[in-house]
Amino acid sequence: MTETIINLETVNPIEFFGVNNNKFDILKKKFPLLKILSRGTQIKLSGAPEQIDLAKEKIDLIIAYMQRNGHLSEIYFEQILGGDDAEVIDNFVDKNPNEVLVFGPNGKTVRARTANQKKMVQAADKNDIVFAIGPAGTGKTYTAVALAVRALKNKVVKKIILTRPAVEAGESLGFLPGDLKEKIDPYLRPLYDALDDMIPADKLGYYMTTRTIEIAPLAYMRGRTLDNAFIILDESQNANDLQIKMFLTRIGSNAKAIITGDPTQVDLPRNQKSGLEKASRILQNIEGIAHIQLDEEDVVRHKLVKAIIKAYDKERENETENSYHR
Repeated sequence: MTETIINLETVNPIEFFGVNNNKFDILKKKFPLLKILSRGTQIKLSGAPEQIDLAKEKIDLIIAYMQRNGHLSEIYFEQILGGDDAEVIDNFVDKNPNEVLVFGPNGKTVRARTANQKKMVQAADKNDIVFAIGPAGTGKTYTAVALAVRALKNKVVKKIILTRPAVEAGESLGFLPGDLKEKIDPYLRPLYDALDDMIPADKLGYYMTTRTIEIAPLAYMRGRTLDNAFIILDESQNANDLQIKMFLTRIGSNAKAIITGDPTQVDLPRNQKSGLEKASRILQNIEGIAHIQLDEEDVVRHKLVKAIIKAYDKERENETENSYHR
């Protein structure tokens, strides 16, 4: 049996251990094979060397995070303890503070986490229109919203406009309860979720009330000119040719736009064709318009999502190959 002592002199022990030692209890539950004791500003770990090394690595990450941000919620405390190493480092440790896009309400940093997400950030910095195309879970929407929030906080734009086609994904919109807003809001929920991660609830409520941040179905964009705005068209694969053209021609002076989409998840009726492929094709090689392709290597959700995407891609390739041989 090995023993190690960790000093908490550089952080607030009360903040580390939590109210009524709630966080300390989480730590002990995460490492049931270790004997973990606290005394003043010290933590004593006793047990197998490999278990101690793992616990110390996680505790060091927590200390580094608290040194930078001061506060650490129970949720993030548990995520740091439970996440795999790569995920934890990407989410909670700033190897380069200049890469941070937004500081969230609880001190969590939001930044591009993969090579293609970083390309997306660079493209948005240099171009007024960016197409970000890729499968589910690759961070297209989340990165786009972070870029929009950064632009608003830095006063580069005066408002954010987030829009999606209100297309039924296998469920009937008409049978949903409530008025029109209540029927449409579920389709826009991913945009709200991203904003919740980046803006405190009271400030987000103020922005929504003053229409500094506007979330609306794509149909509501018709006839408008969007100046001094950061505009995101999400799920663009569910917009037809005319709708995407309508959206792109709404962009006014001092405005930026990001169009995200996944061509493999089109929910349009069979008699309607997605306009995303055409738009991304005919708008190639135009100065000021960038095209970023994300893939399964950019997936930042559960590790199984990457495997699921690969399985579906392989099945689609097999179906295409079989159709050629018929």
